[in-house]
Amino acid sequence: MGRPRRHDEHTRTALLAAAERIIAERGPAALSVRAVAGAAGTTTRAVYSLFGSKDGLLVEALAGDAFEFLFSEIAKLEETDDPAADLVTVGTDVFRRLVLDHPALYRVAFQRIVPGLVAGSALSAKRQRAWDQLVSKVARLEAAGQLGGKPPDQAAREFNSMMEGLANAELRGAVLRLLPEGSEEEAWRSALTTVVRGFAAK
Repeated sequence: MGRPRRHDEHTRTALLAAAERIIAERGPAALSVRAVAGAAGTTTRAVYSLFGSKDGLLVEALAGDAFEFLFSEIAKLEETDDPAADLVTVGTDVFRRLVLDHPALYRVAFQRIVPGLVAGSALSAKRQRAWDQLVSKVARLEAAGQLGGKPPDQAAREFNSMMEGLANAELRGAVLRLLPEGSEEEAWRSALTTVVRGFAAK
């Protein structure tokens, strides 16, 4: 009989959760194979076995999880007959939740807080799938005559830029507060609605 596999999906989940906590609490400089393994209650061998390296852990797993989160949660949203409102909901109910519930994942995937890391094919595929999903949401505006002739991919880039700007502003918190305290969600909804309405203007 072959040896049982010791490093399974449970171990992988524990390592990712530990890495996310370390980045959120102490920053990316505190992340090491030993620190992640210790926080997850396993060995450094498990990290190398499951991810290959610290870079593999960060780029292919943590950043990948950010795009997996966006794709799966957006897929759960019920589409209505109002594509503009549906697109705003993508930002307020999914993208903002990634930022608030998983700030470390957001920072790794979108702010590129780990220097010198290059996305491999697995991460690139996850990022592209999430991007294509966003473009398809924006394309519903075109079908409804609400893009004013703007190409869906261009509109998606502008919408995404606003989401990232709002995310960065909210993550600053009290350090440099730009969003009104207690009204952050309302600010997101107002800003994204303004962007979407602007698409229809020719």
